[in-house]
Amino acid sequence: MPSAELLKQKEQYVKELTEKLKGSAAGVLVDYKGITVADDTKLRKEFREAGVQYTVVKNTMLRFAAKEAGLEDLIPVLEGTTALALCEEDPVAPAKIAAKYADSIKNCFTIKGGFMDGEVLDAAKVVAVGKLPSKDQLMAQLVSVLTGNIRGMAVALNAIAEQKESA
Repeated sequence: MPSAELLKQKEQYVKELTEKLKGSAAGVLVDYKGITVADDTKLRKEFREAGVQYTVVKNTMLRFAAKEAGLEDLIPVLEGTTALALCEEDPVAPAKIAAKYADSIKNCFTIKGGFMDGEVLDAAKVVAVGKLPSKDQLMAQLVSVLTGNIRGMAVALNAIAEQKESA
């Protein structure tokens, strides 16, 4: 039987993990079994640069935290080795980076599932979200579309003005 102090530490860990899950815009669960140290180092660096917290977690602790956070649908995928990538601001960043690495390091790094805005996603949906353009890319596309119409109208008005001048 574990000591009272050990149980208290585990309860505190579950409480902190629950708060992280609740405070995150999105999270991705991955199986990292067989990943090389070099690949893991690159992965962790990329997560860190994107503002994503990436940690290895015990399935038992994550089960308790997921239940407390209202993410019970994550529990069935908590088998084997599990790492958790969480981001508070950008809901696409964890999925984008995890999907990229799952593509490049096949059979060693697989996506188990995830969540976004309190909704649990299966592995296929996480990959689909990972393939979406980032918020900055979407904003740039929107600005391009909006300025394209204005630019077209300016060219047309200029052509009309030049036509009237020559006539």
